[in-house]
Amino acid sequence: MSRRILLIVHQEHSNPGRVGRLVMDFGYEAVICRHACGDPLPATLDDFDGAVIFGGPMSANDDHLPFIRNELDWIDVPLREGKPFLGICLGGQLLARYLGADVGPDPQGYHEIGYYPVRAAPAGEGLFAPEQCFYQWHGEGFEVPREATLLASGERFPNQAFRYGSAIGIQFHPEVTRDMMQTWTRKAAHRMVLPGAQARDAHLSGHSRFDADVENWVTSFLASWLGIADDVTTSLPASMALAAAE
Repeated sequence: MSRRILLIVHQEHSNPGRVGRLVMDFGYEAVICRHACGDPLPATLDDFDGAVIFGGPMSANDDHLPFIRNELDWIDVPLREGKPFLGICLGGQLLARYLGADVGPDPQGYHEIGYYPVRAAPAGEGLFAPEQCFYQWHGEGFEVPREATLLASGERFPNQAFRYGSAIGIQFHPEVTRDMMQTWTRKAAHRMVLPGAQARDAHLSGHSRFDADVENWVTSFLASWLGIADDVTTSLPASMALAAAE
């Protein structure tokens, strides 16, 4: 049986970007599930080596949307089976909420839309550089669930990554390519005037400045998450080498 990774996206034309490409580069089949558009969620991950839930414009608190409720409940599957699970932005917020933590907006209405620094927490020093800029697009953040471990923090949204067993939730978007960024900033230009958001030219210049480091980081991160780090060669310095998954 071929190796397969389940990639859950939330809109008809969403794509898993760099994460999907790397999954295939590593020799896995990237199986896209658009549950929000009617695709069923698998009852088990017996046929998959891991799963990723990506972001979307909806909130993890949108219980009136059946697919949000379904995905929230479905997170039990990878956790119960001990399969690698990654939640990106909305996916990380769903993971946090499933584990009993709060998800909500900044009290002052601040947003992170653009590139913002993310700093390693003590438990994440093998996963993150002391400080690295990642692409963000969110107005809500998550609390760290009980029994989970904070891996990375930020200034306005202090919780940027956490681990719970074989699952990791992150607030930022390492999957975003320049083409995706151009599409997002064109179609959602109205959001770039929100408090804390950066102008479109800052997004594009930030990509030129920071994306090579993001590419290195996510390559090593995914290799570690999938347990194949020894098979992947990267250009990261030893101080940023990813620790093996707990």
